[in-house]
Amino acid sequence: MLAVQCKMARIALGLGVRELAELAKVSPDTVARLERGEELKERTVDALRTALEKAGVEFIAENGGGPGVRLKKPRCAATKPKKGD
Repeated sequence: MLAVQCKMARIALGLGVRELAELAKVSPDTVARLERGEELKERTVDALRTALEKAGVEFIAENGGGPGVRLKKPRCAATKPKKGD
């Protein structure tokens, strides 16, 4: 996850730095450091990414258009597969 992806995901979800920090169980300063582009331990970045994914975003790999994020489609009862399908 790139710094810009973290910030885009956080903003798309309407989360503040403190809220994301709480979800990922890291300090708000850690979130700010990542968003400034500072290098963090891999497990810390993983914790932040997991928290953002659980909150409802998907990370888009760089596939010619550049890396990004998008909101997950909500699953509703009408789109859930029925038993036997």
